Amino acid sequence: MNLVTYHQQYVVPYVRARWGGRDDAGASLVEYALLVALIAVVCILAITFLGNQTSNKLSKLGSNIQN
Repeated sequence: MNLVTYHQQYVVPYVRARWGGRDDAGASLVEYALLVALIAVVCILAITFLGNQTSNKLSKLGSNIQN
């Protein structure tokens, strides 16, 4: 038995069984990136819609304090 045959018959199956033949880390990374992007969009939309209302209320409050 030569070295290549030994490697193919014994080493490769052992390594695949021990450390897994598939790598799902890339899928998890994509899912987390999409989740972070969704959270960022929701935050930007909330600031856009609530920012004007908050600014108006704070301006009225400031003008009442000065009077």
